Amino acid sequence: MEITSLQDKLGRPLRDLRISVTDRCNFRCSYCMPAEIFDKNFQFLPKDDVLTFEEITRVSNLFVRAAGIEKLRITGGEPLVRKDITDLIRMLSTVKGIKDIAMTTNGSLLAKHAKALKEAGLHRVTISLDCLDDERFRKINGRGVGVDQVFEGISAAEEAGLGVKINMVVQRGVNDHDIIPMARHFKDTGIILRFIEFMDVGNSNGWNLDDVISKKEIFERINKEMPIEPIKPNYEGEVATRFRFKDSDNEIGIISSVTDAFCSTCSRARLSADGKLVTCLFAAGGHDLRDLLRSGASDEKVIERMAEIWGNRHDRYSEERLQNTDKKQIRKIEMSQIGG
Repeated sequence: MEITSLQDKLGRPLRDLRISVTDRCNFRCSYCMPAEIFDKNFQFLPKDDVLTFEEITRVSNLFVRAAGIEKLRITGGEPLVRKDITDLIRMLSTVKGIKDIAMTTNGSLLAKHAKALKEAGLHRVTISLDCLDDERFRKINGRGVGVDQVFEGISAAEEAGLGVKINMVVQRGVNDHDIIPMARHFKDTGIILRFIEFMDVGNSNGWNLDDVISKKEIFERINKEMPIEPIKPNYEGEVATRFRFKDSDNEIGIISSVTDAFCSTCSRARLSADGKLVTCLFAAGGHDLRDLLRSGASDEKVIERMAEIWGNRHDRYSEERLQNTDKKQIRKIEMSQIGG
């Protein structure tokens, strides 16, 4: 069974696959894995429940066959805490049809892995960095890791020839005063900085709409100090709204899942570390592929199931969010399980 394209119930194609390789992380950021919940007693996935590299590679092959996807993004948790992660990148780089392999990481372990990752076939990294102030950054990441350690990872990635982007999650009263310093710092570096509205992913981060700095406010703050103007997206379904500094060709982006949702063009599927196919970042659950893979099912059977799941997809949580006032009753998968 060969399928060249898949569409969900709203006519959205499947183009990108985000693969979580672990639910573990060496950070405890409050908007993702707050330390008071993800403490020493928290039960992470047992090793046997996590997909093997061979299973991940097989699924990636089947997604290419089922939907013609060309892009993979490796996430976590923190993907660099997964043992021998470079071996997975090397395996995925052999998947026929895949043209781009990226990774989302907190950057703290990147300095020692960047060169090997590039040689294995990784093309790009997106590094999470929520401020430049060292004391504040140590508090945000909950593990006392300093800003310099992340910048060592950024430098190593650039030296290795990896493309680099920076993501900053903005929270009112936490780091919104870092918007301008971050924009100014990365403005002339050639590295694209993207600001992300604080999202209600999962159930553990204490999300409140009052804590969200909107896309409009982020734009206005930056534009007042460093004039910017909108530019066209690189491709249909790009999640970040792009802006160019008027005095240069450098750009920034704003990801506005809360105040300016982009559900109508979402073409991403997510594979959790334990093999669940998740059709929305804000989904209540996923569809198990691991047991199907381990049952001896043929490739055709797995493709049929994947096509069925995507074909029945109708998620548009972000567009519906502001119509829901009782958000606490909406159970969602934690970000640490599906990589944001």
